[in-house]
Amino acid sequence: MSKSEATSVEVSRMLVFNIAALARTLDDAAASHTEIDPLTPQYAFNLAQAYDIQRASVALRHERGEKPVGLKLGFTSRAKMVQMGVDSLIWGLLTDAMLYEEAAVISLDDFIHPRVEPEVCFLTGRDIDRPLTLLEAAKFLEGAAPAMEIIDSRYRNFKFTLEDVVADNCSSAGVIVGAFSKDVCELANRGVVVRFNGRPVLMGSTGAILGNPLRSVVQASQLAHQAGMVIPAGSLIMAGAATAAEALIPGAHISTEIGGLGRVEFSTGARA
Repeated sequence: MSKSEATSVEVSRMLVFNIAALARTLDDAAASHTEIDPLTPQYAFNLAQAYDIQRASVALRHERGEKPVGLKLGFTSRAKMVQMGVDSLIWGLLTDAMLYEEAAVISLDDFIHPRVEPEVCFLTGRDIDRPLTLLEAAKFLEGAAPAMEIIDSRYRNFKFTLEDVVADNCSSAGVIVGAFSKDVCELANRGVVVRFNGRPVLMGSTGAILGNPLRSVVQASQLAHQAGMVIPAGSLIMAGAATAAEALIPGAHISTEIGGLGRVEFSTGARA
């Protein structure tokens, strides 16, 4: 082996080690509900490496027995891009441990600084093994439901770069899904209202999700294909937020209504 080849192997070994170490750092932060400083100022990894860290971090969850249940898209609305100071659509992976029963009481002690955002959740009826067009996306779906995602960046003060948030599994922390409807096509301009204790705190439209939430399925199919993944039948696809996110508070009842699609709700317990 030449000197240049040996150097290349050593660099590759260091990169694998760094990815594994950073994945462990993020996993430990999530498990202990402890915020950390953003990673990119010190490690300067690129977007492709950020997704490698994300997958390695989620793999640690799988090793503990968590099962994959789908994926989430992020920054699909202009409001979210502006709120978080980024300009690219991103995606993360969901496990069964992130799912909360609809109408459950959720302890805020399980999070660091959680926020909630209203979404449309799709359920796949067939394996998605190739990039789809908007015209055919509905044929791969079993249903759609009103949903909420709890996001909880592991970074201090919810401040991060695009690469940081991707490595952190796009801040995904919890998912609450309402009843599924067969209506998956007419979702382009449904009114969205989020209420805390009956008081409206967020209002918007499903049109904020890429103009039509069904486009998120198209985007998910393209992203999965690029990553060499198949989205299995029975998977959840969280389409992305219809509004900016709202910070959760203790002892609140939170509900989201999406016109014609239904309602989903949960409550927060008091902090210990």
